[in-house]
Amino acid sequence: MNQQAKKNQWYLELVQKLTPKSELGKCLLRSFWVGGVICFLGQCLLMTGTGPMILSREDAAAFTSIVLVFLASLLTGVGVYDRIGKYAGGGSIVPITGFANSIVSCAMEYRREGLVMGVGARLFQIAGPVLVYGIGSSVVIGLIAWVVEVL
Repeated sequence: MNQQAKKNQWYLELVQKLTPKSELGKCLLRSFWVGGVICFLGQCLLMTGTGPMILSREDAAAFTSIVLVFLASLLTGVGVYDRIGKYAGGGSIVPITGFANSIVSCAMEYRREGLVMGVGARLFQIAGPVLVYGIGSSVVIGLIAWVVEVL
């Protein structure tokens, strides 16, 4: 075995030794139940909006989104959402709460640089590409649908 092959073998053994062992089952369970609780909370809010609050389905959906974004932002601001994320992994990034977390995290990280150059300039650092590609793809799909309808 040549010198380079020995180095490669040694490196691979070192990586295996130092890489933390994944507890896949436990991680999946945590992710599933935390994501499920977030979705359950959203469903409860939706049912509250259409039930006791007597809102239309669309208004209840908007109410649900607003409350979930507010709660995720608040929990991110006080440092709780990061601990939930460490515990639950992917289960904590249920789309709307994960989006709120990404925006507030960037804003908090750069708040010391001021409102304009810190928070304002960096607010959409992570969420910006999501918005650009989301809006861009919706325009393309809308144009395709329009063309198909016209033909």
